Amino acid sequence: MSSPAPLTASSVAPPAEPSVAIACDIFCAVIDNFGDIGVCWRLAQQLASEHGWQVRVFVDELAAFQKLCPSLALDRSRQMVEGIVVEHWHTPTHAGDTLEVADVVIEAFACELPPVYVTAMAQRERAPVWINLEYLSAEDWVADFHLRPSPHPHYPLVKTFFFPGLGPGTGGVLKEQGLDAARAAFEASPAARDAWWHATVGDAPPVGATVVSLFAYENPAVDSLLAQWRDSTQPVVLLAPEGRISGALARFFGLPSFGAGARAERGALSARGLAFTKQSAYDALLWASDINFVRGEDSFVRAQWATKPFVWHIYPQADDAHLPKLDAALAHYTRTLCEDSAAALARFWHAWNGAGTPDWADLCRHYPALKQRAAEWAAELAQVGDLAGNLALFTKTQLK
Repeated sequence: MSSPAPLTASSVAPPAEPSVAIACDIFCAVIDNFGDIGVCWRLAQQLASEHGWQVRVFVDELAAFQKLCPSLALDRSRQMVEGIVVEHWHTPTHAGDTLEVADVVIEAFACELPPVYVTAMAQRERAPVWINLEYLSAEDWVADFHLRPSPHPHYPLVKTFFFPGLGPGTGGVLKEQGLDAARAAFEASPAARDAWWHATVGDAPPVGATVVSLFAYENPAVDSLLAQWRDSTQPVVLLAPEGRISGALARFFGLPSFGAGARAERGALSARGLAFTKQSAYDALLWASDINFVRGEDSFVRAQWATKPFVWHIYPQADDAHLPKLDAALAHYTRTLCEDSAAALARFWHAWNGAGTPDWADLCRHYPALKQRAAEWAAELAQVGDLAGNLALFTKTQLK
């Protein structure tokens, strides 16, 4: 180890101005699945680790949270996890009784803050920056509503709508500063990839196999797709984290269940059941696969940063209200693809979301173009800026 450089007058920095970390409270109500808390937890971690904020997360469902963060204790109303305070949001008055109001208050996905907390916000000497974090949408109108203020009807408080998005003028999507470097290191290291395969699956895929990760809601199209993989001329290795699609896999293979550790083969298809992975380990699954089936919001975003072709199962809504959102994302993603490749991807996405039967052979014919576009798209999306960084920049301008 080399000796430290000697101190000189020019190398001694003047004392830094004392600074107080920005305090931030994030409120999250888990509707179903894991997307709400998944996004909130990634945001909390990034604000704490990259921006030095003191973050507290209020969440009403610890069991769903623990699936993404196994170190979380289910029997504690207040705990510190990875430097972040986590509060079990038991009742509407709980938050206001437990903590002082923070500098920045994030109301995730219109979960509605406890009335007592809103009252405390109004009584604070300096009103906090109040953010309503919305769901991700690629639709054009998002840029018009992003950062739009909404005055409270009774208190001198203003809520600002913050819209994640895929295009300029939106809040962007979450991306940690070291994510690209971590992916590049994984892709450049045969040893790292082999270690992942043996630790996660037990053995590496055969040469020439197409590796598919499958994370989806219940989907009637899965039976057709499994049959196509079974009858494929090329081997397909399916990696399926246990979840809402597991029952369909069990039925296809004639098994009582298809959870973590399950293994089954039919024709060209070899399927492996994986444990529901903690959030920090999910990226490696995307990096190890050739094509990724993802769902909701969080895994949809991670698939885009993985620079691999992917298929999105959007969260279904009544009256097919989700389909314009699907088409808006396709419009961004396929913008520079040739007409044939763009049409093939759109057909497959629509079929996977209930409009027709997915055609695996048709999608595979366009794989080289889709792979190139995946890398180009990740670079384009990065130009919008990451959600945590954009949010931190905005709130700092409001706190001056």
